Amino acid sequence: MSTNSTHKWAAGAATGVGSMPGGDAREAAKTVTGSLEAFPYLPELPARGPGADMIGRTIGMLVEVYAHVEPSGWRISDRPGRDTRRARAWLGEDLDALEEFTQGYQGPLKVSVVGPWTLATALELRGGEAALSDAGACRDLAASLAEGLRGHLADVRRRVPGAEVVLQLDEPSLTAVLQGRVKTASGYRTHRAVDRAVVEGALRDLVAVAGDGPVVVHSCAPGVPFGLLRRAGAAGISFDFSLLTEREEEAIGEAVEGGTALFAGVVPGVDGRLSDPAGSVMGVRTLWRRLGLTPGTLAESVVVTPSCGLAGASPAYARSVLAHCVRAARSLADNPE
Repeated sequence: MSTNSTHKWAAGAATGVGSMPGGDAREAAKTVTGSLEAFPYLPELPARGPGADMIGRTIGMLVEVYAHVEPSGWRISDRPGRDTRRARAWLGEDLDALEEFTQGYQGPLKVSVVGPWTLATALELRGGEAALSDAGACRDLAASLAEGLRGHLADVRRRVPGAEVVLQLDEPSLTAVLQGRVKTASGYRTHRAVDRAVVEGALRDLVAVAGDGPVVVHSCAPGVPFGLLRRAGAAGISFDFSLLTEREEEAIGEAVEGGTALFAGVVPGVDGRLSDPAGSVMGVRTLWRRLGLTPGTLAESVVVTPSCGLAGASPAYARSVLAHCVRAARSLADNPE
């Protein structure tokens, strides 16, 4: 298997998105490392409650910014409280489990945090409005996240010395931020759209934190801004393949030709009947032909994933989905035509 020099994974790779069902960190780490031997990731287990979800886990990583849980969501606090401590404890548990099941592992390992814009929509200022409403708060949040991320990546590299860490920024709210569709606390108005250059700049600063490690930006919302993410320095873009429209096709073609990897979410994340592995990637092959891209680049440019996180799946289905992604990716590598 050839490895693209700019990527850290082999051609014909598969990985997961983030969340897994249940609340047992060891069980999740065992499943992920057993199913995805060539490209495992640090799972999230939101079923354990606030702090174990992607927003809570990322808030626990922030430096000198603290938050607590209100009925409406996470809100900025003056000092770390029980909710922050719980988020940090769960992350520690998840990392311990991952470390246990990656002894001697060498290769790509994906860890994810919520990106600055989705975080700014999810975290409330003291008055109850989203941090997104205040440009200064957005800047402070992005700086705190960058600092926390440095520590987190260093911790992962220390625990799994053979890992080539791939950072995933989860940005499901990014399109809504760009289009001015994020609702205010009252629900009657929406926050103003954030300038594209400002959005891109904040993402670029976070991409820089990963150093020479590749950064993948994930969104399973419609209308992923492929061009903007590519300009911000994303080495890969992770998305729900079923939500693509013809509008995005040109941007996808440009991204692929510019060396950006596509983490194509082609396998449903909730329980259902799975098609055969080759059938799961049929749409990707068809897109390739329509865009006039070389079939030989398919397995190098595409990483196969579930359509989104697996928190809503049964444990048995989650296991079979990850195994199915590996087989589907292999079929792309074996028969690119």
